Amino acid sequence: MRFVIFGLTVSSSWGNGHATLWRGLWRALARRGHTVVFFERDVPWYAGARDLVELPGGELLLYPDWEAVRERAAREVANADVAMVTSYCPDGIAATGLLLDAPPAPLRVFYDLDTPVTLENLQAGRAVPCLGLRGLRDFDLVLSYTGGPALDQLRELLGARAVHTLYGHVDPQVHRREAPRDNYRSELSYLGTYAADRQAALQELFIEPARQRPGFTFLIGGAQYPGDFPWSGNIRFVRHMPPSEHPAFFSSSRLTLSVTRRAMAENGHCPSGRLFEAAACGTPVLSDWWEGLDAFLAPGREILVARSTQQALDALDLDDAQLERIARAARERVLAQHTSDHRAAELEALLERARAPALAA
Repeated sequence: MRFVIFGLTVSSSWGNGHATLWRGLWRALARRGHTVVFFERDVPWYAGARDLVELPGGELLLYPDWEAVRERAAREVANADVAMVTSYCPDGIAATGLLLDAPPAPLRVFYDLDTPVTLENLQAGRAVPCLGLRGLRDFDLVLSYTGGPALDQLRELLGARAVHTLYGHVDPQVHRREAPRDNYRSELSYLGTYAADRQAALQELFIEPARQRPGFTFLIGGAQYPGDFPWSGNIRFVRHMPPSEHPAFFSSSRLTLSVTRRAMAENGHCPSGRLFEAAACGTPVLSDWWEGLDAFLAPGREILVARSTQQALDALDLDDAQLERIARAARERVLAQHTSDHRAAELEALLERARAPALAA
């Protein structure tokens, strides 16, 4: 199949979770014989931290504005089997219009990689910039990064007709165990862009444990951290962490923390790609709790869960053998169920199901 995708970014992992997911899925689709043409608006904040410009089996098209690329986009959509718009695509409304006008019509797909934020905006009466007045009614298939009750809300609030999950995943060819590096060594690490709605959990599960374990080394990797962040002498910081550095980062951590955005935690059923990345690197994960977590990794056996500072400290005090058992079990589970190849196969099946009614009509 020939995929044409209008998305946020695949070229830069700075400050977003889309790029790493798309890279893994793109490679997996290419291995299965598909081609991808990805349209990405070229914006300064991603251009300044660009860490990929080419992927196999397709083409990345960087463009300055919609008018500059509209004719090329129309030609690509006309020749596509699948045309997809994603959440946070800066030209999502224009691209959707192009999909609807394309003769003959490809399979029209919307992929919401930010479903909790979409629903939060709708419930607060705020617009969703990538969606027009008709919401999701005109798409043959809507994919959601979030499962559970969120799927019903996409139907009820946005008129989606066929809604299915396409969860996060990991590319084990990129995320795998490496030799630890001294500059990334830590007893507890945290990899994530700064978000104000994660700060309370980060305070309880990372900053306060650092204060109570002054002899331990703690490490944060990520972007957009403010100057008034409560750093301490035993918390080190690495500003932008491109995906190529993630394996070394995780492999150098005795334990790594995953903290969920508030909207994601409230919806549940929304696993961060960081969970799968760390597990694929053989690093034990400590996570806050959210509904549905146990559908992806088993608490106590494949992942550690903390709801308080004391529980985070208890996890830090586990011996190496206990942590290694948890890491090994998580890696086996992730490689068996949550790789980019698994998601590519799921996507193929969903597209075939969506195509069948269109062919019958």
